[in-house]
Amino acid sequence: MALVLSIANQKGGVGKTTTAINLASSLANLRNKILLIDLDYQANATSCMGINRGSYTKSVFDVFKKAANFEDILIKSNHRNIDVLPAKTMVEGVEEIIIADSNRDFILHDLLKKAKESYDYILVDCPPSLGYITTNALIASDGVIIPVQCEFLAMDGLTQLLNTIRTVQNKKKVNKEELTIFGVLLTMLDKRVNSGFQIVNEIKTYFKEKVFKTIIPRNITCSNATFYGMPVTQYSPKCKSSISYKKLAKEVVNRYEQQG
Repeated sequence: MALVLSIANQKGGVGKTTTAINLASSLANLRNKILLIDLDYQANATSCMGINRGSYTKSVFDVFKKAANFEDILIKSNHRNIDVLPAKTMVEGVEEIIIADSNRDFILHDLLKKAKESYDYILVDCPPSLGYITTNALIASDGVIIPVQCEFLAMDGLTQLLNTIRTVQNKKKVNKEELTIFGVLLTMLDKRVNSGFQIVNEIKTYFKEKVFKTIIPRNITCSNATFYGMPVTQYSPKCKSSISYKKLAKEVVNRYEQQG
């Protein structure tokens, strides 16, 4: 049965998509079967997995619109052990349709009930907002990974996200399910700047043991990898970012095993 993890933070540019694709790649390299779900309207996770946006007609948003089911949208990527539920960039009216659905908070949750049997990990790349799409992701998840950029105002907006998580936790209790903060991931650390380490200390003081030991450094190679439509762990396996994401994957596996 898969562990479902959402990568969420309504603040943009903190490394959600980069984390989603590289954690997926690193977990897959550890011989895990992965499902990557792209819920961002920019569809960057989809394209970064080497999937041409013009090569498919149905996306995960069609599920929310009741215009497709799981089998209609599943794509087997070129990356070993990774399947993808892709996003589309041109989508209209999804939020309005979700609002009108009496089961609006549990659409993705219900979609993944059977799918969880076929994977070891399901990773959800959330949009930079706290609307119904993100709520669906959190309710479908067992845990959430919060990427936090090691820069000024890193804590800005996190209170709102934590409030949303608490609201979802209460909703999941109805089904006797839980949502945990699986981990807080520090990203884009520039070791040349002292303020970055100040943010690291601030985050660790607030979240304590929830913070992953692995810190993702700022590295231009990540940007180059996305240009070629692949995770940095495959584009440049020995660069600092790749090594960090591989360490993160092992830390995720160990944390999951410790939680039983």
